[in-house]
Amino acid sequence: MSNSKTSQMSINLAEKLGRIPDLWQPRVVAEMNDYQFKLVRIEGDFIWHDHPDTDETFIVLEGTLRIDFRDGSVHVRPGEMFVVPKGVQHKPFAEKEVRMMLIEPRGTLNTGQEGGERTAQNDLWI
Repeated sequence: MSNSKTSQMSINLAEKLGRIPDLWQPRVVAEMNDYQFKLVRIEGDFIWHDHPDTDETFIVLEGTLRIDFRDGSVHVRPGEMFVVPKGVQHKPFAEKEVRMMLIEPRGTLNTGQEGGERTAQNDLWI
């Protein structure tokens, strides 16, 4: 499905998730104003990072996500969401595969300013 503004088809999240070949590689499924809705499959540990200019929303569809902070952690289960405030260092972790949606402004790198091998290419649609 393209990002055409005239499309009148609903987006099947399970079908889209099934087409994501690799872990830690978010894919855009929709945009609203300057925000992108991204689906991603993760498993294992990510890196410490922050987003100095934006909040980041995690919506868990399958599995249990743990988001570590320098002073604790939060568990996000299927059907739950959590918003990490801008500038707050965090590190997502999934003991078993987690499938989730991220909502963030277009152009937001998944690793913030940290970079490295886990940095995914932006604006890849599925």
